[in-house]
Amino acid sequence: MEPGVVRAAGAVVTRKGGDVLLVHRPKYDDWSFPKGKLDPGEHAVTAAVREVREETGLEIRLGPALAAQCYDMANGRTKAVDYWTARVVGDDDVSHYLPNDEIDRVEWVPAKTAPARLTYPYDRDTLVEARSVRHKTRAVVVLRHATAHPRRQWKGKDRDRPLADSGKTQAAQLVPLLAAFGVTSVHTSPTVRCVQTVLPFMDAAECVVTSHPQLSEEKASVEGIVDLVDTVIEARENTVLCTHRPVLPTVLDALGAPDTTLDTGALLVVHHRGGRVVATEMHRANPTA
Repeated sequence: MEPGVVRAAGAVVTRKGGDVLLVHRPKYDDWSFPKGKLDPGEHAVTAAVREVREETGLEIRLGPALAAQCYDMANGRTKAVDYWTARVVGDDDVSHYLPNDEIDRVEWVPAKTAPARLTYPYDRDTLVEARSVRHKTRAVVVLRHATAHPRRQWKGKDRDRPLADSGKTQAAQLVPLLAAFGVTSVHTSPTVRCVQTVLPFMDAAECVVTSHPQLSEEKASVEGIVDLVDTVIEARENTVLCTHRPVLPTVLDALGAPDTTLDTGALLVVHHRGGRVVATEMHRANPTA
């Protein structure tokens, strides 16, 4: 991002029937989507979820990403806003929202009247884009394990090679990223470096991690990976598959996703509907890496 550009993130949150979640800012007397500036070092994905929570009181999970907005601010600086589609997790009632100086009204606005309610043309353009992917999707997050202890410096068996200190930091940074996409199911290679990568998320989300030999380098098999992907799709859960660089092409091919090079600690979010890929997006554990 260019120096002097203000980075922000938000979400176009919809619910069954097409209603759109909008907020009113009394300082500007405008209606827009919930959004806000990134904290120092914060990932845009995490910021989008946090800002919706802070401005509306609702918990969300993200769907496919939308085109970023970029516009000039009144102070002469440029703002770049990353947006995602999103759905509420749990209760979507906003009637108990307490107004404040920043946001004094939060409303679910019917799809037909939402464009007229939005103050800015660029928000109306974003709404049009969001409506093109408004149908609910599921996410399969393909994750390459975090940075491991160097192979040449490890005297034990490769499957026992642990994460480096930097990899442990990456694993911790992955927790809010995986949570943002509503991951509730974790499948991993049984190697130590893969298990350690998903362990912080398992502890935070209180979910069960299942290990699969076919996701390891030693016992990877096309048939086994295809069967696992089919099982994951049929389960209709948001899932993470943690594996190794040599196995990634087979996993992505089984998902019908484009072959993508992932660094250690990086992930590809595959948004699908009934097994058909709708969109993909790549993220890294550390946004400044």
